[in-house]
Amino acid sequence: MKLKELKIGNLTAAIPIIQGGMGIGISLSNLAAAVANEGGIGTISGVQIGFREPDFAANPVEANLRAIGKEIKKAREKTKGIIAMNLMAAMNNYELYVKKAVEEKIDLIISGAGLPLALPKLVEGTSTKIAPIVSSAKAARIIIKSYLKHDRLPDAVVVEGPLAGGHLGFKMDEMLEKKYASLKEIVKEVKELIGNIESEHSIKIPVIAAGGIRTKEDMAELAESGAEGFQIASLFVPTVECDAHENFKLAYVNATDEEEMIIKSPVGMPARAIRTKFLTDSLINGCTVSKCYKCMPNCNPMTIPYCISTGLIDAAEGRDGLIFCGSKLAGINKISTVKEVISKLIND
Repeated sequence: MKLKELKIGNLTAAIPIIQGGMGIGISLSNLAAAVANEGGIGTISGVQIGFREPDFAANPVEANLRAIGKEIKKAREKTKGIIAMNLMAAMNNYELYVKKAVEEKIDLIISGAGLPLALPKLVEGTSTKIAPIVSSAKAARIIIKSYLKHDRLPDAVVVEGPLAGGHLGFKMDEMLEKKYASLKEIVKEVKELIGNIESEHSIKIPVIAAGGIRTKEDMAELAESGAEGFQIASLFVPTVECDAHENFKLAYVNATDEEEMIIKSPVGMPARAIRTKFLTDSLINGCTVSKCYKCMPNCNPMTIPYCISTGLIDAAEGRDGLIFCGSKLAGINKISTVKEVISKLIND
């Protein structure tokens, strides 16, 4: 299969690969710029992005807003390619963070972990493109119906399947019992829905497949189901350019498929992560949450098994913590470069 360029509105990526957003602090300006320089779309994760700012503990919102501006500027200095930002719809101050990214002229907002229904009004009058993440045709239909009330449609739709990393758009029992539709099946259903919308409104909305994509063969199979682009995250973790600590990268290299866990995140969603001492100890014994960053609504520090922000920050900085991952880690067995990862995907 010859990979075609990916067009999202007036944005054109020479290769149809979007690097998935990984927070906290795993995909920042360095990784995003490296992917964009290879012709793909690089993505900065905006989740608790200000964790390295000196006042983060006291003023997390202000620190995050400042860091959004810094990371977008740093990415622009390193590339002339396409830069996206991934922001979770479920987090507190979501609209503030989206507005800041748009103010910094981010090319594309990719948003999931909830229905990102506010996006049309947040990018109104700007050139920023929007791509909601869905895990079903039903979710895509709800989002499109809502967007049309604002005379807007998504510029692309990311379809994230059950093999993705981090928070998942499926029920806990579906994940534990593996009673879910495959990514190919979901892509096909969403593509059918999007095809009807495209015909009705004379517009092009590419469908981006995401979750567990590891080879060119994977991409070819998904293309047959209607995917025009591919969001890939885990393959970019063990690269020189990834913004995470070396220990985080080595956790991917050394992990086996048996060490993947489906957990219930403090956010309330099922999530896929690597088994770590922090995670198993927290799930068995719980832990004391000494600092609440108020990053998520309805999160009670007195009842959650661990603080998701603390766990992710510790892991990103090389300590024992929470390490989200996609499925099929067994084939990820060395630290390479972004160029090598993309070259293998294209020429496999």
